Amino acid sequence: MELLIQLAIIAAKVIGLTFLIVLPLVPISVYFERRFSAIIQDRVGPNRVGIPLTLLGGKKDISFFGLVQPMADGLKLFLKEDFTPVHVRKAYFWLAPALVIVPSLITVCVVPFGSSIGFTGEEVKLVIADLDVGPLFVFAIASLSVYGITLAGWSSNSKYPFVGGVRSTAQMISYEIALGLSIIPVLLYYGDLNLSNIVEHQAKHGWLLLPLWGHDADHTLVSKLLFWIPAFIAFLIFTVSIFAETNRMPFDLPECETELVGGYHTEYSSMKFAMFFMGEYAAMVIGSAMIITLFLGGWSLGFGSDAFISGLAIGGFKIGGLIHLAIFMAKLVAFILFFILVRWTVPRFRYDQLMRLGWVIFFEAALINVFLAALVIAAPQLGTVITVVGAVLLVIVSAALLWVLRASEPKAAPNYGLLGSN
Repeated sequence: MELLIQLAIIAAKVIGLTFLIVLPLVPISVYFERRFSAIIQDRVGPNRVGIPLTLLGGKKDISFFGLVQPMADGLKLFLKEDFTPVHVRKAYFWLAPALVIVPSLITVCVVPFGSSIGFTGEEVKLVIADLDVGPLFVFAIASLSVYGITLAGWSSNSKYPFVGGVRSTAQMISYEIALGLSIIPVLLYYGDLNLSNIVEHQAKHGWLLLPLWGHDADHTLVSKLLFWIPAFIAFLIFTVSIFAETNRMPFDLPECETELVGGYHTEYSSMKFAMFFMGEYAAMVIGSAMIITLFLGGWSLGFGSDAFISGLAIGGFKIGGLIHLAIFMAKLVAFILFFILVRWTVPRFRYDQLMRLGWVIFFEAALINVFLAALVIAAPQLGTVITVVGAVLLVIVSAALLWVLRASEPKAAPNYGLLGSN
């Protein structure tokens, strides 16, 4: 009986967190993106599709600023003909969309959306799988989506999808290195790989990126302010790498319309195309959730309020987790809007600029930042003299590394240009 109860709880978490929270955020994000792009481009945007009250005997339809437009788009894609070109490799062509969206949904399992709910002594954490290797699990599963994109480009048997697939593979593999190195300082600071414990630490001692937000006496303010430097560098590298990993502007070179028509999903239509679309936005949601969890307190509000919120109950049923869920969702929506803002205000990079940013700049910065974070964390135990010596050595090694990597870059030919002249 107890096993059935546990299975029911897990099923409820999967349905509630994945299918009632994350997946609905996909059409909501699409709606926000269309409205925001209309504002940027001085257009009206979606403002027609609403509730047809005239069909129900009403006098006037209600548009609600086009809020029902995502539902109409989904219905249109569902009813479109699922056309498969004759020249594709069919088995891989059908498998590719699933390999893109499924990893994004699996990574939801380890993200803590809130503290806990339930009766005293029987609380249920608002996380599907509270693993002790949360970030590693997310990176391992999320990296599988590159196989779907590669298969989509190769199985389409067409030049534009193939080039898009190759671009995406190179891009995602390149930025995974910087992405992984960027969170090492965070994990060194917390000394834990459990995402729930990381959020609880921030709830008690203040957010990592905002050291004064909820600061307490348990951690010296000087050490927190010193660690803010490597924390901010890690946040910057991690955030930009998430843009590259999700193929969002300004890093959407695998599917840029001006060069590759539609990129790796050029030959797809109907629900197969929709699955690529959903996979991209689901990856954006999960990327935003990871940024919030690691750097911005997760479901924590800060300033000691979380203990009070966690204790709130109605008739013995704790509801603090639901309030924390609302806080987390507010942060998540804000970061999704930031993704949308960047897409419509920052121009697209050239492919060589994209690769140079990942390999020459971010790889170096993330590697140096690991040593900087280790030095800051160990400084209280090392003493002033050893810390200063370590800082000097870090500067020397960093300068040598930068010089070696810069010297290894290829030089442009003397007559480099469109017509063979400068």
